[in-house]
Amino acid sequence: METRCEWAEMNEHEIEYHDAEWGVPEHDDRKLFEFLILEGAQAGLSWDTILKRRENYRKAFDGFDYNKVAAYDETKVEELLQDKGIIRNRRKVLSSVSNAKAFIEVRNEFGSFDNYLSTFLPDGKPIQNSWESMSDVPAKTELSEKISKDMKKRGFNFVGPTIMYAFMQAVGMVNDHVIGCFRHQECAGLR
Repeated sequence: METRCEWAEMNEHEIEYHDAEWGVPEHDDRKLFEFLILEGAQAGLSWDTILKRRENYRKAFDGFDYNKVAAYDETKVEELLQDKGIIRNRRKVLSSVSNAKAFIEVRNEFGSFDNYLSTFLPDGKPIQNSWESMSDVPAKTELSEKISKDMKKRGFNFVGPTIMYAFMQAVGMVNDHVIGCFRHQECAGLR
């Protein structure tokens, strides 16, 4: 049996997510936008709560097409607030719309959101950590604080340092698989 990071042993959703996605460098802007929305929705909740609703989010937010989400009006927002398949928090739904607009502005400035994110990484490459256990993994770092501050300045919200560190882990900006996890070495070789 393969050893995984402790958090990923609760259920099939977590195992599948851990084994296939978490910590894998993501460069596709639509997927990056998806994680930005999902991490913001997760604030104050468990990641498992969001994973169970992920397909509902994909449907509700037009496959995370940031151009479409940026154009959502009050009617669409009210429709989303009635959707039992997502977290029906007005501030989080509204932040998805405003974040889509800010996301597009960043893409216009940097060519892609991925290019923007890479400006924060040493040599543009993922940070490789070597944690012994999940209790060693920080909730936020100086870098997540720096990214959070810059994103807030650009009009993003629900992007605090803790949310941004979770985002960084999810999209492989940082490899936080513990060294005993079978994915640690696999993700270390990815760029």
